[in-house]
Amino acid sequence: MGLQKKPPFSGQFSVDNFDTFFIIKRISGNDDNFSNVSPFLVEKAITGSVGTVTSTKLMRSGDLLVEVASRKQAQQILKLNSLSTIAISVQPHVTLNTSKGVITCGRLLNLSNEEITKELGGQGVKDVRRINIRRDGELMPTKHFILTFNTPRLPEYIKAGYVRCSVRPYIPNPLRCFKCQRFGHSKTNCRGTLTCARCAAAGHESTDCTAVEKCVNCDGKHTSFSRSCPKWKVEKEVVATKYKQNISFPEARRLVKAQTPPDGKSYASVVDKSHPVYQTTNCPHCNHVVTMPNPVPSTSKSPESVTIASSSGTKNNNILPKPSSQTSAVPPDSQASSGYTVVNRKKKSTISPKGQSASNNQIKTNTATKLWKKSPQTSASEKAKTKF
Repeated sequence: MGLQKKPPFSGQFSVDNFDTFFIIKRISGNDDNFSNVSPFLVEKAITGSVGTVTSTKLMRSGDLLVEVASRKQAQQILKLNSLSTIAISVQPHVTLNTSKGVITCGRLLNLSNEEITKELGGQGVKDVRRINIRRDGELMPTKHFILTFNTPRLPEYIKAGYVRCSVRPYIPNPLRCFKCQRFGHSKTNCRGTLTCARCAAAGHESTDCTAVEKCVNCDGKHTSFSRSCPKWKVEKEVVATKYKQNISFPEARRLVKAQTPPDGKSYASVVDKSHPVYQTTNCPHCNHVVTMPNPVPSTSKSPESVTIASSSGTKNNNILPKPSSQTSAVPPDSQASSGYTVVNRKKKSTISPKGQSASNNQIKTNTATKLWKKSPQTSASEKAKTKF
């Protein structure tokens, strides 16, 4: 037999694992931060100390988030004690340098978390936590495990001995404060007031509250910790976007906000209003099938049917007048709504078939001279001679 294959296996990524994100804090007795420090000074100091880094960002807290490009830079930035004349402290970021995934494996049900962590350490696993459920007041262990990897990118799978386990992203529930009931921070960092999670009233907890349920975040008729809350669903989508795309919470919130329709509206209603509805009909002139938008409803009255007489003397069926370049009679209501001037057209007199044939027999003088080479009188005399 050949040598035993070592991880990473096929389908996994092979990368030189090291911390890439670091937090630089300013050491000062006055709680100063980098918000009032020149960005040119900070950039020159970091570049002169460790070289050109991947990115440098100012966090909301006023600290600097630095992403290094190599292991050498990671080792050098941990040794920094100052930037120019500013005293600093450098620490790896708590969450950005790691990733969490979930595996399901029934063969690991009877093994301890410590043994699983030790066996999977060679595949980048630094911590294992089992998911437990509560049944009849007792915690029951399951076959689902939350694995913490020492890289920002999750592997496709891991090998638990001879068992291949697929790794899927771990998406936690939204963080909700137990003090003010708002999302995005914990009770230890809360600056708000104590609010009841049941009735949304300030000044008491929800332990002994029996008032009507009301949500603090959406004013709905449910508790603030209900998972049917629309705000909770939005926050859940933000958390899922953050962990699936491995981005920060502000970036994930911007993406979700751009994809979420405004309150009280849906994308379907906006599309229906901005695009006309088309229908298929037959052209009245050539009887071809055409597609045209539905007409816009108008407040004016529809034109009355007009009776048209045919040349044979019989009346045709009532039909609507067709649009033409000539002006036609328009009802007064539609005149007021359209703003056009109405011109009354005189009714043409009907011509009988006999009168029409007599008028057709009349020939103009110019036409007769072109058709006849001789005058009508000479041609008549010649015809009389031929008879004799």
